[in-house]
Amino acid sequence: MIELPVISAPAPEEPTRKRKPDWLRVKLPVGPEYAKVRKLVDNYKLHTICESGNCPNMGECWGAGTATFMILGNVCTRSCTFCAVATGRPTEYDVEEPKRVAEAIKLMGVKHAVITSVNRDELKDRGAEVWYQTVVQTKAISPETTIETLIPDTKGNWEALYRMIEGGQEVVSHNMETVGRLYRMVRPQAKYERSLEQIKRIREAGKRTKTGIMLGIGETKEEVFKAMDDLAANGLMILTLGQYLQPTKLHLEVAEFIHPDTFAMYQEEGLKRGLKYVESGPLVRSSYHAERHVNVPMD
Repeated sequence: MIELPVISAPAPEEPTRKRKPDWLRVKLPVGPEYAKVRKLVDNYKLHTICESGNCPNMGECWGAGTATFMILGNVCTRSCTFCAVATGRPTEYDVEEPKRVAEAIKLMGVKHAVITSVNRDELKDRGAEVWYQTVVQTKAISPETTIETLIPDTKGNWEALYRMIEGGQEVVSHNMETVGRLYRMVRPQAKYERSLEQIKRIREAGKRTKTGIMLGIGETKEEVFKAMDDLAANGLMILTLGQYLQPTKLHLEVAEFIHPDTFAMYQEEGLKRGLKYVESGPLVRSSYHAERHVNVPMD
């Protein structure tokens, strides 16, 4: 009897991630100011979206002595396919957090602070009271500091929304993240029209409105233009556009790396469509150069 050789099936190849173009290269975080912010974040047991979201600008921003603070813990109740923040049932709810954040902002001496949070859908008020107290306490000990709050989707809980935004912040941001067609894939627990209404209500409450959209997920130019039109019609003032970068192999893949010239085109188109300020570029993120947005005129 002749034994035939055993031929193993080749192991399936792992999908190769698209190679980043040169315009997406960033510097490693170094320097004394970076070390100072690192120490403050650790000592005050703070969370930052810079770390949790794998932001490519962390070195630049921390090196300039600024950071985007993330309140209400670092575990999110949502399962968005683009986001590096951990998903699950949060256990952390610290009523002392507003005080710690306010003290850290004062120690850093920042002129403009950005505050964001995870989604806390399990809380009746969506974390609104912690939001309110964080802004109020920061203003109390650092009255010269202007504040932008990047708030989550309240799922139509408008009472919670109004509590989140009445603390005295100058800018209120709520990110759309993508175009309408891709919402179910990118933000499965959110709704495009509901996010538009949240922005509209923020504007009607007398706040500067801001949102961010990631590009390179599979959207078309026409869909980006429609999103701009929808946002302008619902009172948006400030728009940021940046390149989506896949945080891990488990997250949504990059469909396309958008060229800087295309980002420049989108900036022009956004302004043509009535938006007051458009920050558009491959490395732009919601809080990138956020200090510029506080001066956008309200009229």
